[in-house]
Amino acid sequence: MTVALMWEARAAEGRGEELLAWAREQRFDAAPLRREYFRAPGDRVLVITWWDAAYDAELPELPDPAPELVTRAVHRWRFESVGGAD
Repeated sequence: MTVALMWEARAAEGRGEELLAWAREQRFDAAPLRREYFRAPGDRVLVITWWDAAYDAELPELPDPAPELVTRAVHRWRFESVGGAD
């Protein structure tokens, strides 16, 4: 089964690039199948990691950044793959 972990944060005013750089620097003890970074207006940063694991498996997640780097708590979601488009 493939599990995707989504991590999304909103940077403090004007610190979106710094938050993105911080997210890229984070390392896990185990390597995900894939890791992708996104940004959006409002200095938002999204990171998705894909894992070959059961839905409820213990998986490493990105930590919370320093409080001064973000404007609100980090949002996290977990999804399981149900297949791609044919």
